[in-house]
Amino acid sequence: MAQTTRNKVAWIVFIFLAIGIGLYPLVYIFASDDFGLLLNKSDAIRASSVWKVAFYGHISFGGIALLVGWSQFIKKLRSKRLQLHRNLGKVYVVTAILSGLCGLYLGFYATGGWVSSIGFCSLALIWLFTTTRAYIAIKNKDLALHQGMMVYSYAACFAAVTLRIWLPILIVIFGEFLVAYKIVSWLCWVPNMIFAFLWVRRKGLNLA
Repeated sequence: MAQTTRNKVAWIVFIFLAIGIGLYPLVYIFASDDFGLLLNKSDAIRASSVWKVAFYGHISFGGIALLVGWSQFIKKLRSKRLQLHRNLGKVYVVTAILSGLCGLYLGFYATGGWVSSIGFCSLALIWLFTTTRAYIAIKNKDLALHQGMMVYSYAACFAAVTLRIWLPILIVIFGEFLVAYKIVSWLCWVPNMIFAFLWVRRKGLNLA
């Protein structure tokens, strides 16, 4: 009973964080150019139309992916509303790929130099690969591979949440944004991938 209660609480927190951060990009619509992460970007970068399109594309499509992605892990939805599951899955795949491509471009301009750039570009590539692999797997009717890759894909997507949890903690610890940002460019997704690996292995999903 205690284990079941803990699992339910964990799922509620998980969904709450996914929805909360998924809606967060709406704040940027009404904010000025010196809000949030934009504060640490140079005037030259913020003046770039291509960079702006990539930035708003990344947070907007990423927000949608975060909002719909968690639903793909609800067993009742898959069993009772299969068509809705498939439609939401298609929305997730499209938005994840668009956000991932934008994120890959943004990675080259990440605050913190090459350390941050490699971290965020690696995250984008992993997200793109696992999402595409999950889509191809389900088209080939390989359900186990599809489910496993979706776990990895959403773990990469959930980096948007873990980044916002870790960043303020790291800033308090190190007392400097730049150091914290370099660390969080890796910390926001590497533990997620480890968790995904353990989850996939626990479920016995064959990814060969």
